[in-house]
Amino acid sequence: MTAALAPADPILPRDPADLPETFLGSALPDDLDPLADGILMAHQRAWLEDDSDLKIAEKGRRTGITFAEALDDTITAASARSAGGSNVFYIGDTKDKGREFIGYVAHFAKTVAGELHQVEEFIFKDEREDGTSKDITAFRVTFASGFRVEALSSNPANIRGLQGIVVIDEAAFHKNVREVIDAVNALLIWGGKVRVISTHNGHLNPFNELVQEARAGKVPFTVHHIPFAAAVENGLYRRVCLMKGKDWSQADQDAWEATIRGSYGTRTAAMRQELDAIAAEAEGAALTRVQIEACMARPGEIPFHRWTCGDDFKNQPEEARKAASTAWCRENLDPVLDRLDGARQHFLGEDFARSGDATDIVIFELGADLVRRAVLVVELRNVPFDQQREVLFWVCDRLPRFAKGALDKTGNGAYLAEVAAQRYGETIVEVAFSREWYAREMPPYLEAFGDRTVMLPRHDDILQDHQALQWVNGIVRVPEDFRFKGSDGFDRHGDSAIAGALAWFASRQEFGEYGYRAASDRQRAPGRMSDSPWGDDDTHDQWRGPLGARIRGAI
Repeated sequence: MTAALAPADPILPRDPADLPETFLGSALPDDLDPLADGILMAHQRAWLEDDSDLKIAEKGRRTGITFAEALDDTITAASARSAGGSNVFYIGDTKDKGREFIGYVAHFAKTVAGELHQVEEFIFKDEREDGTSKDITAFRVTFASGFRVEALSSNPANIRGLQGIVVIDEAAFHKNVREVIDAVNALLIWGGKVRVISTHNGHLNPFNELVQEARAGKVPFTVHHIPFAAAVENGLYRRVCLMKGKDWSQADQDAWEATIRGSYGTRTAAMRQELDAIAAEAEGAALTRVQIEACMARPGEIPFHRWTCGDDFKNQPEEARKAASTAWCRENLDPVLDRLDGARQHFLGEDFARSGDATDIVIFELGADLVRRAVLVVELRNVPFDQQREVLFWVCDRLPRFAKGALDKTGNGAYLAEVAAQRYGETIVEVAFSREWYAREMPPYLEAFGDRTVMLPRHDDILQDHQALQWVNGIVRVPEDFRFKGSDGFDRHGDSAIAGALAWFASRQEFGEYGYRAASDRQRAPGRMSDSPWGDDDTHDQWRGPLGARIRGAI
């Protein structure tokens, strides 16, 4: 805030005080000097004094950070290049936010920089990667320095093309906030800076993920936590009184804060999120974090194995891919499958994905106490169809007392569900997801968390998958366009939660049981993972499991 300002241009046409009321920042008192002692609150000063290239304001509502940012951006744009001057691009979640912000800038241009400016409304031509373009309404103040502050009314697709300081306001409420955050990082290459400001919008929102990553040191953002209570302590209500021309008293302040908090009624989670900057469970979440964690085993007790393939893997020769899947299964799955309890029935649920999302396989063991305990979770990402089939068959062939499996046959999942049903007969249920299925089958799975008759691995991704189950138009499901980052950095779509629901569904189906058990390693034909149940030749190894499937003639 000590940067030298470029000379003011005295021949600029319009006083900001004459701006229409839609520019809300122009409603500030004409004599308000934001640099005067006592005007900025402590948290606003701390925000301005932080000159980090990347910084986040995790804030309660109306705590004055956007006001402070507008002041900082005015000084930056009014400064000469040699003094750190730069263009500033403000991206709000609504058009009105852009108007308010640019109104602040116009006011500060007069009171701080000594410049009178006309606010221009113009069309920002947004050039997209596919060659198309979109016209975005924008507002602009251009300074005598040659730099400008622009407020864009929506997310530009080519944000990577902007150069300077980018301010993302109410980031948690942007439609594609993760894409916006990823894109602005490219600005750092040429000395740009990024400011991310927002209240929270749910625990699984990308904004909260960014905050948590920053706190864990995974990304180099500094984080400013600014709850409503801190703003009140720093003088927020005193400034409200100043603006309204009324006297301040502690009693009035306490009553004012109590009224604001009381307006949320019983919605304490919403109140904590909007005022105290504490991310809440997703709106309409079907399960709470407490419920899910109460049904999780001790860390590391239940195996959770992942296999992720590179894009080139699918182009390798068939024998090489087959050898890779065999080796992965032997190393990761056999040690788990070989020690499963042969006296217990086992059930399987699989949620299929080929690319983008992950395929998850959840295995439940039914205990004598009727608790469904997960004994293994397998996750496959970017694994070709043939190798997904090989992994699934490897698991099913070795499950002791494999009673029932439910497989997602929606879309590309139809192939795997079909070949599994051909191999294992009536043991496999092919599930076509529908509104009716969700309405009928999800409530029993949710009830299991209430009475603690389900047990899952204690893993953050599985926790977040189940937190992603939400009420959508009267049914519980993971919303179609809802994605969040997993611990491995990939997008998730509630994958293990749907697989768990399918395994639970399978455990509630009628089934007939035959007197057999899966063969041991000594009885299996070594190295066999063929489409043929007998291997690659015609030698019939009659002890290779599952014998019951052959008795039924299901192969």
